[in-house]
Amino acid sequence: MEPLLVLTNVPDVAVADKLAHALIESRAAACVNVLAACRSIYRWRGAVETADEIPMLIKTTAASWPQVEAIVRAHHPYEVPELVAVPMTHGLPAYLAWLAKETEKHD
Repeated sequence: MEPLLVLTNVPDVAVADKLAHALIESRAAACVNVLAACRSIYRWRGAVETADEIPMLIKTTAASWPQVEAIVRAHHPYEVPELVAVPMTHGLPAYLAWLAKETEKHD
């Protein structure tokens, strides 16, 4: 099992809640943290933009990555959403076992 921490930002809490529920209900993720709003400053199409966004931390596995990507694309309103995964190289064994169990596919 290869655990991943996936990062994304969405425009508001309503989108964050909808996305988080879709990820958990489908077992694509074991846990999603919806964080407090932040200000993002970035370059988009040649202009410097500023946006208030809601950061999200998605705990999942490499095996579930395709499903996470598909769900984020389906629920994310941005043309090009931020969606990056960072491998979890260390973690409390009991937590990582729970993460693996919660992302198992049940037919």
